Amino acid sequence: MRIQFRHRFRQLAAGAVLLLAQAASGNASAELVVIVSARNPLPPMSGDQVAAIFLGQAPRFPDGAEVVALDQRLGSNERNLFYAQVTGKSPALLKAHWSKMVFTGRGQPPREAADSAAVRRMVADNPAMIGYIDRSALDASVRPVLVLR
Repeated sequence: MRIQFRHRFRQLAAGAVLLLAQAASGNASAELVVIVSARNPLPPMSGDQVAAIFLGQAPRFPDGAEVVALDQRLGSNERNLFYAQVTGKSPALLKAHWSKMVFTGRGQPPREAADSAAVRRMVADNPAMIGYIDRSALDASVRPVLVLR
C-alpha cells in the first residue's frame, strides 16, 4: 500500500511539474521530438528506451551502437517538459538521481547544449548522439525517433 502511494504521488508530482513547465513556457501545446542524426538508421524508440539512455541506465542504442545523450540547458522549459514526460522526474528528483549516479561512479549526466538549434546541430553532426528539441526546430539534418505530446 505504501509503495503504491509513493508511486501515485510521484505520478501526480510529475504531472504538476509538466503543467507548471507548460504554463511557464506560455505554450501548453509544445511538442518535443527526440532526435538522432539523419545518418543514423535507428528505428523508432519507446519512451522507456529513451528514458534509460537519458538516465544513464543504457549506454547503447537498442541496436547495440554506442550512444551519447545531449540535454538542453539546465532550467529550460524543453528540459523540464522532456524529463516530466519521459521519466516522470521533476528537476529536483533528476538532480538527486544524478548526484547518486555520480557519487557511486555509475555514470555522468548528459552533456548540455544551449537550445534546440544547438542540440539539432550537434546531433546532426554525430550519429552516436541523441537529443530532444522543439518540433518547430526539426529539419532534414535530423530524424525523430520519438514524438512527445
